[in-house]
Amino acid sequence: MAYHYQPVETPFDCRHLCWFCGEPASQVFEFPRADHVIVDCLHPALSLKTCHECYNFARKAKGTSIWLVRNEVKQSLLRTYQKDLAIGIHWTKQELENSEFAGGNFEGFMRSGWMMYEIARQRVNFSGWSLVVAGANIDELQWQTALSFSFDGVTYPTINEAISHYVKAFSLHRDFFQKVLQHLGQDKFAQAVRFCRLLVDATPDERKAALGQLDNI
Repeated sequence: MAYHYQPVETPFDCRHLCWFCGEPASQVFEFPRADHVIVDCLHPALSLKTCHECYNFARKAKGTSIWLVRNEVKQSLLRTYQKDLAIGIHWTKQELENSEFAGGNFEGFMRSGWMMYEIARQRVNFSGWSLVVAGANIDELQWQTALSFSFDGVTYPTINEAISHYVKAFSLHRDFFQKVLQHLGQDKFAQAVRFCRLLVDATPDERKAALGQLDNI
């Protein structure tokens, strides 16, 4: 299908940045893709600047709007930089600076670990700029990304992405964590993480008993 792509108007201070993550841009991404027919896309065909990595992620996305594509790109960034983002879960900047890694095999990690975390976090959190195409602002259609979830300085595309991130970072039992979170509520995400970390090596019976105790927390 032949689309007439219209460029997204870019603020002057963002003219060299990727719309998805804020890194220096080197590609132009066109949506919908020429080989991807979308009959229910709610915005005009458009083009915007991206970095090489986000361009590749976006090309593989199956979303039916540019905002849903952005969600998929963010999910790909989360998976790619899982270890870097986990640094901010296990350490604070001061703890890393005061660690005893100097002179050892982990000295490079001590020097650059926090910077790697901050770069990954900034890319995941970057929200881009308002989408203006042919003078019309189409950002009011962003209702499709209303399910994003923010916790501890990081914005996740969905609550499920946050769950996956913490399950992997702390080797939590996923089903158990989801049940605890469902009981406590999303606003007590930190409490759910702490509770489940106490039961990482618990048996099924111990986890079942722990769920029964949640009413008393």
